Amino acid sequence: MNATSAVSIAFDPLFGWPILAGLGAIGLVLVVLSFAARARGTWWRLGALAVVLLALANPALIEEQRKPIADVALVVVDDSDSMGIGERRAQVGAAREALKRKLGQQEGLEVREVVLPPAHIQLGSERPGGTRLIDAMRSALVEVPPERLAGVVLLTDGQVHDVPAIEATKSLPPELGGAPVHALIAGKRGERDRLIVLEQSPRFGVVGREVTAKFKVEDPAGGTAPVTISVGGETVRRMDVPVGRSIEVPITVRNPSANVVEIEVAPGPNELTLDNNRALFTINGVRDRLRVLLVSGEPYQGERAWRNLLKSDPAVDLVHFTILRTPQKDDFTPVRELSLIVFPMKELFEQKLKEFDLIIFDRYEQGSLITREYFRNIAEYVKGGGALLVSVGPVFATQRSLYRTPLGAVLPAAPLGDVLETGFRPKVTEVGQRHPVSANLPQAGDPGKDPDWGRWFRLVTSRTERGNAVLSGADERPLVILDRVGDGRVAQLMSDHLWLWNRGIDGGGPQPELVRRTAHWLMKEPDLEEEALRASSVGGRIEVIRRTLAATFPAVTMTAPDGSTRTVELRQTGPGRGLGVIDVDKPGLYRFDDGTLKTVAAVGNPDPLEFADVRATDQKLKPLVEATGGTTIWLADQGDPDIRSVRPGRAAGGADWVGLRRNEGYTVAGINQLPLLPGILVAAAFLLVLGTAWWREGR
Repeated sequence: MNATSAVSIAFDPLFGWPILAGLGAIGLVLVVLSFAARARGTWWRLGALAVVLLALANPALIEEQRKPIADVALVVVDDSDSMGIGERRAQVGAAREALKRKLGQQEGLEVREVVLPPAHIQLGSERPGGTRLIDAMRSALVEVPPERLAGVVLLTDGQVHDVPAIEATKSLPPELGGAPVHALIAGKRGERDRLIVLEQSPRFGVVGREVTAKFKVEDPAGGTAPVTISVGGETVRRMDVPVGRSIEVPITVRNPSANVVEIEVAPGPNELTLDNNRALFTINGVRDRLRVLLVSGEPYQGERAWRNLLKSDPAVDLVHFTILRTPQKDDFTPVRELSLIVFPMKELFEQKLKEFDLIIFDRYEQGSLITREYFRNIAEYVKGGGALLVSVGPVFATQRSLYRTPLGAVLPAAPLGDVLETGFRPKVTEVGQRHPVSANLPQAGDPGKDPDWGRWFRLVTSRTERGNAVLSGADERPLVILDRVGDGRVAQLMSDHLWLWNRGIDGGGPQPELVRRTAHWLMKEPDLEEEALRASSVGGRIEVIRRTLAATFPAVTMTAPDGSTRTVELRQTGPGRGLGVIDVDKPGLYRFDDGTLKTVAAVGNPDPLEFADVRATDQKLKPLVEATGGTTIWLADQGDPDIRSVRPGRAAGGADWVGLRRNEGYTVAGINQLPLLPGILVAAAFLLVLGTAWWREGR
C-alpha cells in the first residue's frame, strides 16, 4: 500500500482561546458602539479587529504523510468431530481455498486463520464439551485491535455450543468492534438423524439399590425405536420406546466402584452417524452402612480388639454378642434368665440373617445355645452370597469345634486335633504374594524373606481342603485361608493371637489393614478380587490391569467401538499383576475379554455434546450473525460466495456475497507545517486597514 498525504488547517493561538474570546468581545462592543454613533470608518475598524484576532489565532497549513494500516479478516475453521460426517470437510476445504484466493486479492487486507481441532475429553470430565468455536474466535481476536477488524468468516456445520446469548444480554462480544460475522454452513438443509438424548444420569448410587436414568429418542421419522441398556458391558434390559417421549428407567448399582452404563438405540432409516445412537455415563457405587454380626465365645484378651476395630469404622453398624456360659457350666438355669434380655436367636439366625453383610465368629464353640438348625441357616446364607469370618481358638481342635456343626460344610480348613503353642512369625505364602488381600501388606518385606512382624504363640493345626492359604504360621502351616463357597465367601483364621499385633507385642503388625482387606474381600470389593480384569481410560489411552493367582496371564482381546479388534500385550508389574496400555483416538465403549473375564472402558465425554445433535443448522449462529449485520450462506447451495469491501454502516452481506468493513486506518509518518499569516503580511494588512480607517474618518 502506497503512502498518502492529507492537508488541513490548524490553529495554535498565542494566547488561550478564552483570552482571545474576551479580546474579541471587547473589540466587538467597541465596533457596535461605533456603528451606533454612525462614525465613519467603522467597517475598517472591524477589519482591523479581524486581522488582529486572526493573527493571534496563529493559523497554519498542516500536511500529514499518512501510511495506511491493513484491515484484518479472520477465518475460523471448524474441524471438530461432527465435521467428518458426509461431505462437510470437503465442502469446507473447497470454500477455504476459495476464500484464501479471493481475500488475497483484496488490497489492504491481512488474512488470519484459526482452526478448531477435534477435542477428546475424558469420561466424567468437568470440562465443557462440544464445539467451542466462539471461544476460538475470541481468543484469536485478542491480538487484533477492534478498529482494524474487517470481519469474521466462520466455516462450520452450525453445531456450535458456545454462541453467546445475544437476545438475553443485549450485547455483542467487545472483540468484534462492530465488524460483521458471516457463517458459511457445511452440510445439507433438512438433514435427518436418529439420536438418543440423555436427560438425567445419576453419578452416585448405593450398591444393591436402584437409581433412575432418564432419556429420550429423537427421530424425524417418529414411531418407536428399540433400545438396549447395558451395565459393565452386560445387557440388562431391552425395550421399545416411543420417539420423542422422555423415558425413566431404573438401574441397579452392582459394584462399589465405577459402573459404566450404556444406553443404545438401534439405527434408524436415516442416519448421519451412529456415534449419537448411544449414551455413556458412569455411576460410582458406594456402600451403605455395613451391618456386621460379631458372636464371641469365651472372653479373652483379643475380644476387645475385635470390637474396637469394628467400632472404629463409622460406616459399620456392629451387633455384638458374647456367649459367657458354656455347656460345661450348665446349672439348669433357664436361658431367658442368663442375660438382661432374651438372646434373639430366631430373629438373628432366621428372620434377619440375610440383612447382615458379614458374620464373624470369634473363638466360638458349639453348644446348646445356637442350634444346629441355625448353623445350617448360616451355611445356606454363605452359599447364597453371604460373608463369614471365623477366628478359631484351641477349642476348634476339640469335639466342640464349629467344624463339627453344619457350618463345617462351608469352612475351607479342617482341624487336625493339635494346637501348637510356640512362637512364630506369620509369613505371606507364594499364593498370598499374588492375592490382593495379602500382597504388599505393610512391613511384609521382599518375597522369600521373613516379614518385620511380631510373633504369635498359638496355632491350631489344620488341613486345607479348599481355598487358598495366603498366610502361614509355624512349620509353614495354614494361618489365613480364603475360599469361595457358592455365591458367598469364607475367611478362616487358625489362631486367636491376632490381637498381639494390635498391642504392639514384639513389634506388632498390620492388624487393621489385614482385617480391613479380608472384610472387604469377603464383601466382594472389586479392587480386592484375586481374579480380575479391569480397564480405565486416562486421557487418550486405556490402562488394562489383570490380576490372577496363576503364574501367567491369558491374552486379552480389545474390541473398539467400531467393531475392530486387537490383542493387548500385558507386562508383569508384580506377582499376579499385569498391565497393558493402549492409545485410543475414538470415543466410545471399549470391550476387553481374556476368555474368562470381561470388562469395559468408556472413552469420551458423558453424553458427548459434540454428537448430541449432528444435523447441520444455521439457527444457532443466526442471532450473532444478524446482530453484527453479517450473512449466512449454505455451501451446498452457493459454494463460492463473492467478497466485497463495504463502508461502515452499509449492508455487509447478501445471498451470494460476504462483505468486509473498510476501516481506512492509517498511521502518521510525518508532518509539514506552513504558517498561513507570516508576520510581515499581518503587519502590512493591519497598517493598511488601520490607515484606511483614519483616512475615512478624516474626510
